[in-house]
Amino acid sequence: MVDVLSQNEIDALLAALSSGEMDAEELKKEETQKKIRAYDFKRAVRFSKDHIRSLTRIHENFARFLTTYFSAQLRTFVQISVVQVEQLPYDEFIRSIPKMTILNIFEAEPLEGRMVLEVHPNVAYAMLDRMLGGTGNAPAKINSLTEIETTIMERIFSRAFDSLQEAWKTVLDISPRLEAMETNPQFMQIVSPNETIALISLSTKIGDTTGMINLCIPHVVLEPIMARLSTHQWFVSEKKMRAPEELDALRQRVNKAELPIVAELGDSQLSIAEFLGLQVGDVISLNKPVNNGLSIKIGEKLKFIGSPGTIKDRVAVQIDEIVSEGVEEFDE
Repeated sequence: MVDVLSQNEIDALLAALSSGEMDAEELKKEETQKKIRAYDFKRAVRFSKDHIRSLTRIHENFARFLTTYFSAQLRTFVQISVVQVEQLPYDEFIRSIPKMTILNIFEAEPLEGRMVLEVHPNVAYAMLDRMLGGTGNAPAKINSLTEIETTIMERIFSRAFDSLQEAWKTVLDISPRLEAMETNPQFMQIVSPNETIALISLSTKIGDTTGMINLCIPHVVLEPIMARLSTHQWFVSEKKMRAPEELDALRQRVNKAELPIVAELGDSQLSIAEFLGLQVGDVISLNKPVNNGLSIKIGEKLKFIGSPGTIKDRVAVQIDEIVSEGVEEFDE
């Protein structure tokens, strides 16, 4: 970002140049020198800003779906929103979370590899308290989960992955599945410590209890679909290949669709008095000669030119000409 000088700083700079305290040539040399930027190899940049923006959009939808899901399940006020999306080493993520927390390890086919949904104990125990009939307050002291509590937690978060599947539909059809639940981050090693991850932090409020839900997605998991996270791919709708059975079903439905077909002999204009005075045997003059073909319309569009006739004592029309697309109905 370019620094903007104040008027006093500009006056001081001009005075220094005039008095000879500062050399203009030296300033030019400093500007032409190459700027060196430190690069930390332990914090490798694997996700571009474009990727981060796409992940933010996806998980803003995820937060909205989660809000609806948890509000219905817990029957209380729930508010979830994306705080930030950042990239950092996996080891740094492990060191940043509490020693006692809820770690939902899951896979999402067709993506290869494991991901983690980390839920702060305050949030997890508030959910558990609501499911067991409480007011939704987290306990002062966090203890290890019992078997019953673990089963309830697994059911809550297994269904929460449906929201993740819905949020990712615009990019990829995934099938998230809970693999295991851990409470100690030291026992969870899904990738190497130096592997770059995308960390999506969700601020969560359940009643009066607040906490964080963190979604950890390793770079190696997203690497095969990184191109789909670009802005171009995000806004350009991708044509999806339909399965053969879907095409057959669609073809059958189209074949059964009914369309009105009308063969017009012509038209004529009459006054109200003439119309009221019509009697059996009167002749109405049309706007077309008898040797002109009939206009055959499909719906409201002229598609064919035909000739009148009969087949087995029934009125029929023979198609003589196919009208090109866009041609209006002909007149004499």
